[in-house]
Amino acid sequence: MDQDVQEIIRRFDLKPLEIEGGYFRETYRSKYAIKNEGKKKKHVEDYPRSACTQIYYLITPSNFSHLHMLSGDEVFHFYMGDAVEMLLLYPGGFWELKTLGPDFKKEQEPQIIVPGGTWQGAMLKEGGEFALLGTTVCPGFEYSDYRPAKDFYAEITSKFSSCKEIIEKYI
Repeated sequence: MDQDVQEIIRRFDLKPLEIEGGYFRETYRSKYAIKNEGKKKKHVEDYPRSACTQIYYLITPSNFSHLHMLSGDEVFHFYMGDAVEMLLLYPGGFWELKTLGPDFKKEQEPQIIVPGGTWQGAMLKEGGEFALLGTTVCPGFEYSDYRPAKDFYAEITSKFSSCKEIIEKYI
């Protein structure tokens, strides 16, 4: 592993994110709770939970964000390193690739919003060595929200057959 990457992992006390890939550390969990009033509690989303959470998130060429879905909205923030390609598969059947990064002249965005219920994955653009990002999830992240695409592969590739080869890179 590159010396800069090791230093970042050490400096920010990042740990492997086993369920998704990459390295992370939660930096904020709101003390405010969101309650879902007036509904029967059928899902984890129905119970009181933190209003917002934030993490540092580091990816490398071999350790990236595998395609997954969260129920809450997630905002990615670019801090340093190389540009990141994000695959977004929206609930309505539309998909796109976006680039998270510092160079607006290359159509990179320093912040990308992923609506809840969207399949998402992120990896470095070819030749990249690392990217230190942050994410903010609202309502706050809970592990029970995480849905890995590999468990829904047939459904996803059927709905998004026009980008099956791209999906394969992110699984």
